[in-house]
Amino acid sequence: MEELLVPIGTTLKHVQVREYVRALIQDLPEGAPAPSERGLMQHFGVARMTVRQAIDALVAEGLLERAPARGTFVCKNPRPASRPLSFAEDAAARGWEITTETLQSGLGQAGPGVAKALGITPGDAVIHWRRRRRLDDVPLCYQDVYLNEVLLPGFLQTGLPHSLYSLLAARGLRPTVAEDRFTADLANESDAELLDLAVGDPVLRHSRRGLVGDAVIELSRSVFAGARYTWWGHLG
Repeated sequence: MEELLVPIGTTLKHVQVREYVRALIQDLPEGAPAPSERGLMQHFGVARMTVRQAIDALVAEGLLERAPARGTFVCKNPRPASRPLSFAEDAAARGWEITTETLQSGLGQAGPGVAKALGITPGDAVIHWRRRRRLDDVPLCYQDVYLNEVLLPGFLQTGLPHSLYSLLAARGLRPTVAEDRFTADLANESDAELLDLAVGDPVLRHSRRGLVGDAVIELSRSVFAGARYTWWGHLG
C-alpha cells in the first residue's frame, strides 16, 4: 500500500492523524484491522492521547469499530448524524464502558433560567437529576438534567435509567433536535470536588436543550474534565 504522508505543523496533530487514518481505511474491507496506535505514534511522533483522539473521532463517525479484547476494525456502515446522541451513546461509540452515579434526584420548582429554557412558568414542577459519569473509575463529567414533569409523569417512580434518551425514546419523546452550547472555563471548587480536579484546572461546560418538534423535552448542563474528554461532532 502506498504510504500517505501528512506534513506536521500545519493543522492540529490529532486532525492530521485522523485524516491520515481515514485515507488509509477508505479502501479496506469491512472488518479489516485499523492501523495500530503504536504505529501511528511512531509515524507522527505524537503521544498516545493524540492518537486516541483521532481514533475516537472515527469511531464516533462509525468508520471504525472497537471490539473489546480484540482491537479496532474498519466499519463500512457509518452511523447517520440524523439525531442528537446522548452521552451514553457517544461513549458506546468510542468503546468506553461508563459507570453512572446518581448524586441527586427529585422534584422541585423551576427557577427563572430553567423555566425560560424549558418554555414553562417559573415555579412549575421540574424533575432535577444530577449524575456523575466515570471511565475506568476516573470522573469524566457530571451533569444536571432538568425535565418538565408534566411531560414525564411518574419518571422518578420508574427507576432512573442508565441512558436518559433510552427512557425518552420508550415514551416517544427522544429529542430529534438539540441546541448545544460549549464554553471553555476553569474549574471552581464544586467542579474540582466532583471531578477530582484542582481549582483552576480546565473544564468544558456544555448546555443542551433537546426538542421534539417545538416542545422542549430536556435541559442539561454538563461539566467535563478538560484534559480527559474531547468533544466530537459529526455534521452531515
